[in-house]
Amino acid sequence: MEFTVDQLAGYGDRDFDADLARWFPDRPTIRIDEPIRPIEPFLARLPQDAAAALAAFDRRVRSGTLPWVVDVTDDSYGFDFAGNDCQILDSDYETALSDDDVWSIASDGGGNLYVVLTNGRVAVWFHEEEVIEANTQFDNLDVFLYSIVRYEAVRAHALDRAVVEADFHALAQPGAVEPEVGLLAYLR
Repeated sequence: MEFTVDQLAGYGDRDFDADLARWFPDRPTIRIDEPIRPIEPFLARLPQDAAAALAAFDRRVRSGTLPWVVDVTDDSYGFDFAGNDCQILDSDYETALSDDDVWSIASDGGGNLYVVLTNGRVAVWFHEEEVIEANTQFDNLDVFLYSIVRYEAVRAHALDRAVVEADFHALAQPGAVEPEVGLLAYLR
């Protein structure tokens, strides 16, 4: 049986915590000390499944119960693009987006931000070009969380790269398999 994106629906609520506990039992939890802008206006713009997934992730972040497997900080979570004089261009490099069109969930550690788009997809906003790159996208937050947890588990030597690579190729998410910028490109 082939592994599919549909099988990951609800991963954030169903399996995320168990995977974190299994592979990262000693990781410190993320703590946000600065006030975070309200997420409810953005949740209202998302499809129902995407809103539920992001609301659950937001509760973990705000409560301080999310282990450090993705770079969530005061500077990356709910980032205020306009307030920091940053523009957001869509992947066509022309269409301007606003803070209402994206919700930043984490940093990649190099200044780029993982953002949820209003269609529920997750992508990378490249800070140098201030653009959402199409070839960095994941179908939804559940697929992104599944992928980033496995990426980090390989880096921590808790999972075998070959198994994770096979899953990533089966899911065919550009954010994981794109040769230059996907997660696999950083596991070399």
